[in-house]
Amino acid sequence: MQQIPMTVRGAEQLREELDFLKNVRRPEIIKAIAEAREHGDLKENAEYHAAREQQGFCEGRIQEIEGKLGNAQIIDVSKMPNNGKVIFGATVVLVNTNTDEEVTYRIVGDDEADIKSGLISVNSPIARGLIGKELDDTVNITTPGGVVEFDIIEVNYI
Repeated sequence: MQQIPMTVRGAEQLREELDFLKNVRRPEIIKAIAEAREHGDLKENAEYHAAREQQGFCEGRIQEIEGKLGNAQIIDVSKMPNNGKVIFGATVVLVNTNTDEEVTYRIVGDDEADIKSGLISVNSPIARGLIGKELDDTVNITTPGGVVEFDIIEVNYI
Protein backbone atom coordinates (compact mmCIF):
# COMPACT_ATOMS: atom_id res chain seq x y z
CA MET A 1 0.00 0.00 0.00
CA GLN A 2 0.98 3.59 -0.53
CA GLN A 3 2.49 5.43 2.41
CA ILE A 4 0.44 8.31 3.79
CA PRO A 5 2.44 11.42 4.75
CA MET A 6 1.52 12.66 8.20
CA THR A 7 2.91 15.12 10.70
CA VAL A 8 3.71 14.04 14.25
CA ARG A 9 0.69 16.04 15.47
CA GLY A 10 -1.58 14.35 12.93
CA ALA A 11 -0.44 10.89 14.00
CA GLU A 12 -1.04 11.80 17.65
CA GLN A 13 -4.56 12.98 16.86
CA LEU A 14 -5.36 9.74 15.05
CA ARG A 15 -3.96 7.67 17.93
CA GLU A 16 -6.10 9.65 20.39
CA GLU A 17 -9.21 9.09 18.28
CA LEU A 18 -8.38 5.39 17.97
CA ASP A 19 -7.93 5.12 21.73
CA PHE A 20 -11.27 6.88 22.31
CA LEU A 21 -13.10 4.63 19.85
CA LYS A 22 -11.63 1.43 21.27
CA ASN A 23 -11.78 2.24 24.97
CA VAL A 24 -14.82 4.49 25.30
CA ARG A 25 -17.10 4.36 22.28
CA ARG A 26 -16.90 0.62 21.58
CA PRO A 27 -17.87 -0.37 25.17
CA GLU A 28 -20.74 2.16 25.10
CA ILE A 29 -22.10 0.62 21.92
CA ILE A 30 -21.74 -2.93 23.25
CA LYS A 31 -23.68 -1.89 26.35
CA ALA A 32 -26.39 -0.27 24.20
CA ILE A 33 -26.71 -3.45 22.12
CA ALA A 34 -27.02 -5.57 25.26
CA GLU A 35 -29.71 -3.28 26.68
CA ALA A 36 -31.62 -3.28 23.40
CA ARG A 37 -31.51 -7.09 23.25
CA GLU A 38 -33.22 -7.24 26.61
CA HIS A 39 -36.24 -5.48 25.13
CA GLY A 40 -37.21 -8.60 23.23
CA ASP A 41 -37.95 -9.19 19.55
CA LEU A 42 -34.93 -7.99 17.55
CA LYS A 43 -36.82 -7.74 14.24
CA GLU A 44 -38.83 -4.74 15.39
CA ASN A 45 -36.34 -3.31 17.86
CA ALA A 46 -35.25 0.11 16.55
CA GLU A 47 -32.81 0.67 19.43
CA TYR A 48 -31.04 -2.58 18.62
CA HIS A 49 -30.75 -1.76 14.92
CA ALA A 50 -29.52 1.76 15.67
CA ALA A 51 -26.88 0.43 18.06
CA ARG A 52 -25.75 -2.16 15.51
CA GLU A 53 -25.47 0.58 12.89
CA GLN A 54 -23.36 2.68 15.27
CA GLN A 55 -21.21 -0.36 15.90
CA GLY A 56 -20.63 -0.74 12.17
CA PHE A 57 -19.58 2.90 11.82
CA CYS A 58 -17.31 2.67 14.86
CA GLU A 59 -15.61 -0.54 13.72
CA GLY A 60 -15.20 0.89 10.22
CA ARG A 61 -13.53 4.01 11.57
CA ILE A 62 -11.25 1.92 13.80
CA GLN A 63 -10.13 -0.10 10.78
CA GLU A 64 -9.64 3.06 8.73
CA ILE A 65 -7.47 4.69 11.41
CA GLU A 66 -5.45 1.52 11.98
CA GLY A 67 -4.85 1.29 8.24
CA LYS A 68 -3.74 4.90 8.02
CA LEU A 69 -1.42 4.60 11.00
CA GLY A 70 -0.04 1.34 9.63
CA ASN A 71 0.82 3.03 6.34
CA ALA A 72 1.80 6.39 7.83
CA GLN A 73 5.04 8.04 6.96
CA ILE A 74 5.39 10.30 9.98
CA ILE A 75 7.49 13.33 9.14
CA ASP A 76 8.89 15.54 11.89
CA VAL A 77 9.89 18.63 9.95
CA SER A 78 11.28 20.34 13.08
CA LYS A 79 14.23 17.91 13.01
CA MET A 80 15.20 18.84 9.46
CA PRO A 81 17.63 21.62 8.62
CA ASN A 82 15.76 24.64 7.25
CA ASN A 83 17.15 25.37 3.81
CA GLY A 84 14.28 27.66 2.83
CA LYS A 85 12.64 25.04 0.63
CA VAL A 86 8.90 24.39 0.92
CA ILE A 87 8.37 20.76 1.95
CA PHE A 88 5.67 18.69 3.63
CA GLY A 89 5.15 19.99 7.17
CA ALA A 90 6.61 23.42 6.48
CA THR A 91 4.84 26.58 7.56
CA VAL A 92 4.86 29.08 4.71
CA VAL A 93 4.06 32.79 4.82
CA LEU A 94 2.85 34.14 1.48
CA VAL A 95 1.94 37.58 0.20
CA ASN A 96 -0.65 37.93 -2.55
CA THR A 97 1.09 40.21 -5.05
CA ASN A 98 -2.22 41.72 -6.21
CA THR A 99 -3.74 42.56 -2.83
CA ASP A 100 -0.67 42.57 -0.52
CA GLU A 101 -2.66 40.24 1.74
CA GLU A 102 -0.44 38.04 3.89
CA VAL A 103 -1.46 34.43 4.57
CA THR A 104 0.20 31.63 6.51
CA TYR A 105 -0.26 27.97 5.66
CA ARG A 106 1.15 24.78 7.07
CA ILE A 107 1.31 21.87 4.65
CA VAL A 108 -0.09 18.76 6.35
CA GLY A 109 -1.63 15.37 5.56
CA ASP A 110 -5.17 15.00 4.24
CA ASP A 111 -6.64 14.08 7.64
CA GLU A 112 -5.16 17.14 9.34
CA ALA A 113 -6.22 19.74 6.79
CA ASP A 114 -8.31 22.62 8.12
CA ILE A 115 -8.17 25.74 5.97
CA LYS A 116 -9.69 27.90 8.73
CA SER A 117 -6.70 27.03 10.92
CA GLY A 118 -4.23 27.57 8.10
CA LEU A 119 -3.60 23.84 7.65
CA ILE A 120 -3.69 22.82 3.99
CA SER A 121 -3.54 19.33 2.56
CA VAL A 122 -0.39 18.32 0.75
CA ASN A 123 -2.73 17.36 -2.11
CA SER A 124 -4.42 20.76 -2.35
CA PRO A 125 -3.74 22.99 -5.36
CA ILE A 126 -1.99 25.58 -3.18
CA ALA A 127 0.32 23.04 -1.54
CA ARG A 128 1.10 21.33 -4.84
CA GLY A 129 2.07 24.72 -6.25
CA LEU A 130 4.30 25.49 -3.26
CA ILE A 131 6.12 22.18 -2.72
CA GLY A 132 9.69 22.42 -3.96
CA LYS A 133 9.69 26.22 -4.18
CA GLU A 134 12.06 28.30 -2.08
CA LEU A 135 12.11 31.42 0.05
CA ASP A 136 11.70 34.60 -2.04
CA ASP A 137 10.25 32.69 -5.01
CA THR A 138 7.15 33.99 -6.76
CA VAL A 139 4.57 31.30 -7.48
CA ASN A 140 1.41 31.24 -9.56
CA ILE A 141 -1.28 29.13 -7.93
CA THR A 142 -4.38 28.08 -9.84
CA THR A 143 -7.37 28.45 -7.54
CA PRO A 144 -11.10 28.16 -8.22
CA GLY A 145 -11.13 31.96 -8.54
CA GLY A 146 -8.35 31.96 -11.13
CA VAL A 147 -4.57 32.21 -11.06
CA VAL A 148 -3.16 34.02 -8.03
CA GLU A 149 0.44 35.16 -7.72
CA PHE A 150 2.15 34.83 -4.34
CA ASP A 151 5.59 35.76 -3.03
CA ILE A 152 7.06 33.33 -0.49
CA ILE A 153 8.36 35.58 2.29
CA GLU A 154 8.97 33.02 5.02
CA VAL A 155 9.48 29.25 5.31
CA ASN A 156 9.59 27.69 8.78
CA TYR A 157 10.12 24.10 9.87
CA ILE A 158 8.26 24.03 13.18
